[in-house]
Amino acid sequence: MKMNPLTNEPEVSSLEVGELYIHYKAYAFSIAYRMLGSVVEAEDIVQDCFAELQSKSLDDIRNAKSYIAKLVVNRSLNLLNSARNQRESYVGEWLPEPMSDGKMGNNPEATVQQKEMISYAYLVMLEQLSPIERAVFVLREAFQYEYPEIAEWLGKSESNCRQIFSRARRKLPDRLPPMELSSADYAAKEQLLARFTTAFLNYDVSEMLELLAEQPVFTADGGGRVHTVMRTMRVHKGVLALLTSRRVLTRLREREWVPTIINGEPHYALLENGQLTEVLCLELDSLGERIEGLYLVVNPDKLTSVSR
Repeated sequence: MKMNPLTNEPEVSSLEVGELYIHYKAYAFSIAYRMLGSVVEAEDIVQDCFAELQSKSLDDIRNAKSYIAKLVVNRSLNLLNSARNQRESYVGEWLPEPMSDGKMGNNPEATVQQKEMISYAYLVMLEQLSPIERAVFVLREAFQYEYPEIAEWLGKSESNCRQIFSRARRKLPDRLPPMELSSADYAAKEQLLARFTTAFLNYDVSEMLELLAEQPVFTADGGGRVHTVMRTMRVHKGVLALLTSRRVLTRLREREWVPTIINGEPHYALLENGQLTEVLCLELDSLGERIEGLYLVVNPDKLTSVSR
C-alpha cells in the first residue's frame, strides 16, 4: 500500500475497493453513526457507499478519505430526510441507538473505531438539529473539515454553511457534552453510577437529591413496543419523584444491573434472566458530580448492538 507523503493517506491508485473498505470502514461508520444515531442504518449506509465505489474508477478520486466522507454524509442526509415522517409518527420519545464497545472486537479496525467513538449524551444532543444542520455541525465540529470542502460536498455556498453552523450552535447548550471521557472522568463516573444504583434500588430520596443536577432530564424510548414513560421529564421535582416512586419504573428494580461500556463510557445494561431488556445511560454535569440526563432505552429494536 503506497502512502501519499502530503496527506499521510493511501494513494488511491494503488488500492482496490476491498483495501479501501478495510482502511476506511470504521471512519465511514463513525460519520454515519453521528449523522443517524442508528447502528443498523449506519452499517447499511457504509455498505452502500463501498458498493457504489465498486462501479467507479478509483483513478478519478484524488482523496479517498474525503470522497468516502462525502458519500456517507449525502446518503445519510437522504435517509434522514426520507425518514422524517417516520420519526414524527414514532410512538413516544425517540432516542439514539446505543452501541456497546464489546461489539467491535479485538482488531486494528476496532481500535480505530473505538478512538472515534462518540458519547451517548453527545449523540442525544445532535437530535436537536435538522438534517442539514447536523451534517454541517458534525463535519465541522467533530471531524474538523473546512467550510469550502463542506460546501462543495453539500452543494451549498461557503457562507451558507457558516450560517447553518451558527444556527445549529445556537440550538445547542453553551457547554457541549464531551465526545469522550478522560481517565479521571471515567473513574468518577463509575463511582457516581454505583451511588445512583444504590439510591434507585433503595428508594433513597435524600441520596437521589444529592445526585441529581438542578435541571435533570429523564427520557425513555419504548418505541411503542414496550410500555414505559411516554414523555420527557425536565423538572427536578418530577424527575426525583419518578426515580423514587414505588409505582413507576418498578420492573427496573427487578433487573440485574450490569455496568457496561456503551459509546465509550460506563453505563448500565439491565438484564432479566440473562437477557438484555433495557439500557440506561447517564449524562453528568461539567464537574462530573451530578446527573443531568437519564436516557432509558427500552425499545428492543435499539438494543441489538448492545446484546450482541
